[in-house]
Amino acid sequence: MPAESAAPHTLDLAISGMTCAACAARVEKALNRLPGVSANVNFATEKARATFAGDITAENLIAAVRKAGYDAQAVSDAGTAALRAERALDYRQELRLFWFSAALTLPLVAQMIFMFGGAHDDLLPRWLQLTLATPVQFWVGRRFYTGAWKALRGGAANMDVLVALGTSIAWLFSAVVTLESLHHHVYFEASAAIITLVLMGKLLEARARARTSTAIEQLLRLQPQTALIERDGELVAVAATTLQIGDLYVLRPGAAVAVDGIVIEGRSTIDESLLTGESLPAEKTAGAKVFAGSVNVDGLLRCRATGVGAATALAAIVRLVEAAQGSKAPVQHLADTIAGVFVPAVLAVALATVAYWWGWRGDFDAALVNAVAVLVIACPCALGLATPTAIVVGSGRGAGAGVLFRNAAALERAGRIDLLVVDKTGTLTEGRPRVINALPFAAAERNRLLTLAVTLEQGADHPLAQAIRDFVARQGIAPLAMSDFISTAGRGIQATVGGSAVALGSPDFIASLGIKIGTEHFAALPLGGTPVAVAADGRALGLLIIADQLRASSPAAVTRLRTLGVEIIMLTGDHATTARAVADAVHITNFRAQVMPADKAREVEKARAAGRTVGMVGDGINDAPALAAADIGFAIGAGADIAIETADVTLMRNDLNGVADAITLSRATLRKIRQNLFFAFVYNALGIPLAAMGLLSPVLAGAAMALSSVSVVGNSLLLKRWKPGA
Repeated sequence: MPAESAAPHTLDLAISGMTCAACAARVEKALNRLPGVSANVNFATEKARATFAGDITAENLIAAVRKAGYDAQAVSDAGTAALRAERALDYRQELRLFWFSAALTLPLVAQMIFMFGGAHDDLLPRWLQLTLATPVQFWVGRRFYTGAWKALRGGAANMDVLVALGTSIAWLFSAVVTLESLHHHVYFEASAAIITLVLMGKLLEARARARTSTAIEQLLRLQPQTALIERDGELVAVAATTLQIGDLYVLRPGAAVAVDGIVIEGRSTIDESLLTGESLPAEKTAGAKVFAGSVNVDGLLRCRATGVGAATALAAIVRLVEAAQGSKAPVQHLADTIAGVFVPAVLAVALATVAYWWGWRGDFDAALVNAVAVLVIACPCALGLATPTAIVVGSGRGAGAGVLFRNAAALERAGRIDLLVVDKTGTLTEGRPRVINALPFAAAERNRLLTLAVTLEQGADHPLAQAIRDFVARQGIAPLAMSDFISTAGRGIQATVGGSAVALGSPDFIASLGIKIGTEHFAALPLGGTPVAVAADGRALGLLIIADQLRASSPAAVTRLRTLGVEIIMLTGDHATTARAVADAVHITNFRAQVMPADKAREVEKARAAGRTVGMVGDGINDAPALAAADIGFAIGAGADIAIETADVTLMRNDLNGVADAITLSRATLRKIRQNLFFAFVYNALGIPLAAMGLLSPVLAGAAMALSSVSVVGNSLLLKRWKPGA
């Protein structure tokens, strides 16, 4: 009997040694060559996410990365802080190296400036120029030689190859001229300035990239390190990591919530703005949920832990944001394809430049200078950073506004929605229905109506059942025993109670059982009220009228979505009268009532087949078929529920405006990606020909290359200006 295949695992790796998009492509290819491995490498975050099964281990993945010429280490929650500290130390060391390089390079560049002013003789003795340029070339620039050797050993070429080759040619030619006392110009200032400028660009790029990941940093800082528990009548501070599910802990005013929990005593308000984007504090009383990372504003609360460690809502949000930031948007595939062949193509252009200027024109100096300029200006860094930096910033801004994208593909697709299917309950309405009236058809049967209703709903967990139980409990009526229970999903319930055949459900469900309800009973229904009928022994006993208050923000949110060019259809399983009342209140003209979950999915599939890009908004559970069928599914108000792990987009606030925020953020992010790709393509399309034609000096080429990546990252950082509600 064959062994059962092992479940797939996912591992994040921190990759070191990458200098450009070609490096990322090389690492990704090396990982994907392993059997059963599917990996994405993000150059902006310097991480790889690999999904693997079978006999593959983390050691195999790390070995593959090292064989490709780079290094890797597994990323864990415990090791994230250490990794950040290590990168901060590397940055400080690189900064000191840059200042040393700049000090040696400045005299060489200053001499070149004087030469532009008309001086033709060297202002510095050539032996001094050699002395200044050599440490820059081989000590400061050793990183380029190391990176180039590793890349070539792995069978690829990257930016390090271009920089090392270009500067080495310039330095070697100048050294030979100096040592042999030949009558040629020397280019020590070019080789030294290129290395210094490239190093400066990498430092600016690293600093800018660090700013793109501030959303994760802010989320991680929300988690407090300690919690207060009661011990021997006193409050004692303990490490938050020691709390277990079921433990009791105390929240003082101003304290951050250490773990997810449920309030068992007390009354207060909790600031959940950094988790949900909701500016107003939420009121909490007994039975309410509290989430790790939120802040207790005023009262004292006693809570029972319901989620600790990796099981908290905050931890799930961090995982989701990290996954989104580490994934690839479909628009990035073109850049990846180009980056994979970019360096060999540049080397070919450099050789062609030498052949033209030296072989055809007979000008060796021009051939040398122009070939070096081609090698230096051609860098795929900007191309590799164009998409991932925008994705990192965009998904981070979304997290801060309570809009969580599952991956980069979801962030890209959200902006293309032109049709939005919305549920009614919990989406347009508050999702907290309550019974506002009981209408027995015979006054003497009121108690029987309520008793049978609560009996049939005693085991159900949907909101309508809870509303009925709460209402009947306030009347002091208890449920009876029942048998032969049958539930028809989305329609009603049947059972035997005290020897009577009892049914509860929508009026249409009761009618399908052959039990008639006179139309006169519906004439006095309140606007927006949902009727639930109860029948026994083939006779209708009466109606329970359930109402769900419309969200105050729904009308404005629908109007905002419409101005974004999104058509809205409301599909609900509710009664037609109720559906029409809600649709009219929010100005939705296209709606269907009494639609079953499976029918919602069919409506979504029909719209997609007609060429529409369809979004679906629901609670993530009852609307699961339609959410799965849509191009992108929005789980509204999911909070700490499992939906934040499965929905395409999770809206932490119970507000349809979150969908509009997701659409506007997606469109803003896509605009930045297109701008970045345009700048990266135009930079190389103009820079390489200008360098080959001798219209760009190597030093200017080095400066342009260094600033190209910084400009792309800086443009992505402008996404931080996006605000929810825009």
